[in-house]
Amino acid sequence: MEEYIELAADMIRRGYDERKIRSKLPRESADEIIEIARARIKAKDKFSRTDLWMDMEGLRYATHETVAEYRAGRVKPGSIADVSCGIGIQLIFFAKYAEEAYAIDIDERKLFYAEKNAEKYGVRERIYFIHGDSLSREIIEQVHAEVVFSDPARPPQMPERRLEDLLPSPLRVYEAYRHKTDAFIFDLPPQIRREKIPWRGEFEYIDLFGVLNRLTFYLEPLAKAERSAVLLPQGVRLESNPDLENIVEWGEPLQYLYEIPQAIDHADLINELFHTVKGTLHMLLREKRRVLATSDEEIKSEYFKRAYIITGITKFHPVRINDFLRKNGYGRATLRISIPDTAYWSFRRRIESGLRGEKRAFVFQYKDRAIIAESIQET
Repeated sequence: MEEYIELAADMIRRGYDERKIRSKLPRESADEIIEIARARIKAKDKFSRTDLWMDMEGLRYATHETVAEYRAGRVKPGSIADVSCGIGIQLIFFAKYAEEAYAIDIDERKLFYAEKNAEKYGVRERIYFIHGDSLSREIIEQVHAEVVFSDPARPPQMPERRLEDLLPSPLRVYEAYRHKTDAFIFDLPPQIRREKIPWRGEFEYIDLFGVLNRLTFYLEPLAKAERSAVLLPQGVRLESNPDLENIVEWGEPLQYLYEIPQAIDHADLINELFHTVKGTLHMLLREKRRVLATSDEEIKSEYFKRAYIITGITKFHPVRINDFLRKNGYGRATLRISIPDTAYWSFRRRIESGLRGEKRAFVFQYKDRAIIAESIQET
């Protein structure tokens, strides 16, 4: 079947009509082959391998390889069970360290994909593959693991994320396996309120390529701090420290802007960040999508998402912004403002109208003013 998947993927990339592709495939398995081929093409930025087995749903919920590798290296379990493993990527990376691992899923097809993927990564012999309900007594009694990991499925977006709504619920997983171990790891929605988690442990917010990717909760035996933030692929980590004096102050725009990763903001580690950097910072802006600090000195830090130098401040109006950009030799502008997606391009066209320069501007909104800046650092 592997050769047919490769054939289908090649034909899809070359733009062949689906009817033509199907004519080259076994009729009884054409649907599955095409789905796997499409998933492989879409997964090129998620995994280092291009020969993994997955459907589109499995790809959507699969852990990014960079995240899987980081978490596996952090935990290095002797034995571990993944109670809803999907196509198996996270468990496969855990299995690189573990002497034995348990892959459990109620979806037999996804479990088959997980087994095929384990073969690709060379860890098949370390994993027990168990088909069934991970919360049933029959399945639980087959598991003998030091650590239990669960990455539950998320239902459609709700007004508030709750443990009860995840599938399987971490509450049920904990009750089912707590007589086996007290070391649990749960992959949770980053938006969930920490006070809703009934256990002691560590909230680790992971930033992947500049975007908040996920929240991992480690129950107390595996916790290193109360809260932490990790920036990947850099591997930079920041931990909470309740003994630090609060030095966070708010101010007006100075000469430099620093964009703070969402993971640090969600983990409430801005004070820890200010203590870490060598220089004086002031908070400027804290929005859902964007957190900015400012300084009158250029500060180098691996914790910043981006750094900018301010070149001008004007009234926040497209005509005024456009006028400033034209006069100062800008040819492009990137909006770093909270604006509906439907309005983004219309607003951007207005501020870029008639620009002929070579420079690129970044436009921020601060109260009723527009801050124009240029990038000086990208991490």
